[in-house]
Amino acid sequence: MRPTQGPAKYGGSDIGRQLLQHCLACNGWTLAAECCDQPTRAAAPIKWSPEDAKAPYRRRLENVEDPAWIETLPKLGERTEEE
Repeated sequence: MRPTQGPAKYGGSDIGRQLLQHCLACNGWTLAAECCDQPTRAAAPIKWSPEDAKAPYRRRLENVEDPAWIETLPKLGERTEEE
C-alpha cells in the first residue's frame, strides 16, 4: 500500500470524503485516495443527519445556489446512455 496522501477529490473540491478507504485491487485498507495505481473506495457511507451543521459550507463550496448549477442536474424523463 502507498503512504497516506491528501484529501480525495469529491464533487470537484478537495474536501475529505471519508478517511478510511478500501482498495478493491488488493482488498486492503488505507487512508490514501489511491492504492495499487487505482482509486480507492470509501469503506462506508458518510453518516447523514438532518441537523447537518456543515451543509451551508458544502453548498457554498459547490456553488449550488448558482442558476448554472441547476442546469447541470438531470431532467425528469431524460435517460442516460447507461440505462
